[in-house]
Amino acid sequence: MIEVLLPNTLMAVTPVSLIVIAVVALIIFGPKKLPQFGKAVGSTLKEFKDATKGLADDDDDDDKVSKKSEGEAKQEEPKKIESEA
Repeated sequence: MIEVLLPNTLMAVTPVSLIVIAVVALIIFGPKKLPQFGKAVGSTLKEFKDATKGLADDDDDDDKVSKKSEGEAKQEEPKKIESEA
């Protein structure tokens, strides 16, 4: 069986427990409300995924900007002026 939680514990998510959860949800919410509930959960997960992806993209952009500014700083070093003597 598939154990998702910590090993050596009594709490494990198995296919049988998922089926029991699905049956209980069907009894509680009924066949008409269950698809609406599924859509709500799916849209919530999609929004969460998009938000976390946006945060990761922002971090990547910050890293690129800092590397670019370091490169520009190296290019802006003062040049030596040769004196005419």
